[in-house]
Amino acid sequence: MPEANPGSIASFWDAAAPSFDEEADHGLRDPLVRAAWAERLGSWMPPSPSDVLDLGCGTGSLTLLLAERGHRPVGVDLSPLMVEQARRKLTTAGFEVAVMVGDAGDPPAQAGTSFDVILSRHLLWTLPDPEDALRRWAGQLRPGGRLVLIEGRWAAPPDTGSPEGGPEAGSPDSGERSAYVGSTALPWMGGVGAERLLRALRPIAARCRVERLTDPVLWGRPIHDERYAVIAHP
Repeated sequence: MPEANPGSIASFWDAAAPSFDEEADHGLRDPLVRAAWAERLGSWMPPSPSDVLDLGCGTGSLTLLLAERGHRPVGVDLSPLMVEQARRKLTTAGFEVAVMVGDAGDPPAQAGTSFDVILSRHLLWTLPDPEDALRRWAGQLRPGGRLVLIEGRWAAPPDTGSPEGGPEAGSPDSGERSAYVGSTALPWMGGVGAERLLRALRPIAARCRVERLTDPVLWGRPIHDERYAVIAHP
């Protein structure tokens, strides 16, 4: 299986960084969208303050929501420009939060090794070995900890047909496909359905809960594909 080039992936997201927050669910600039995500995120978290590793944190919008609720988040993203924006966003809001450049699939040691929560949103499709990443993340949870995985499936894999309704926010378009060194490097290209993700979690999670994310307020518009969150307790 060919391997995705981390440098090309980081460069792709660096190029996307200046306009990334223009998507309603990325920048959370609309007060209604922001409030909807704050409510959902709060319902998935344990009581504050909790130590939360936000993987693939992007420009730090969810990281900021966590900090505002009294948690102790740490953000990791492969894109230096995304990390720069996240740091600026958090600092402007008055929070001192560690946000660093690193591989979300194999988080850097300086991020920490023990957490109450590991959070990711629309990240798993970008990883060359998502199931290995899930096992690694579960091993970094404290007793009683949880994975909060916000995911979806917005397109058929490239080798099984055309997209089902076209790409949505956070989904790979044709540019992303070419940037990621071929479809075989990313087994969950196009996203991952809830049933497939639950199968991957079965060996490492004692219990899982799926919450469907169909409310258009979360995305700033109606969506026509599968969106959900899994809260998994190893």
